[in-house]
Amino acid sequence: QNHGVFEKYDVKDGETPEKIAFNKYGDSNLHWVVLYFNDIVDPFYEWPLSLRDFDKWIMDKYANPNAVHHYEVAQSSGVTTKMLKVESTVSGATAVTNYEYEESEQNKKKQIKLLKREYVMETVAEFNKALREN
Repeated sequence: QNHGVFEKYDVKDGETPEKIAFNKYGDSNLHWVVLYFNDIVDPFYEWPLSLRDFDKWIMDKYANPNAVHHYEVAQSSGVTTKMLKVESTVSGATAVTNYEYEESEQNKKKQIKLLKREYVMETVAEFNKALREN
């Protein structure tokens, strides 16, 4: 049972902070709550792109999206496995393309946390109070 103040949320393709705020909190004007608690200052660059915008952005950024961005090798410790960037000469190294790298970065951006609905009004009141005091 999750008793925390936040819940995990995966941003769906094309979802905006406004849409999430409306669906979750009933008010699109509370989009700043979604951004604030995910440390997003610039939603244009820090929010996940839609698939369509992502593909366009990739084509603009890279002359060859399928070229090698870097090489990785799996490093395991117990039940945890992390991918480490390595030189291409390292045994077992696998190539990661520009597209795969950027897609992985986008997927990280899609994993956000949302303030649970029952805490939103109290949080908004606290923010308003802090703004009045400054």
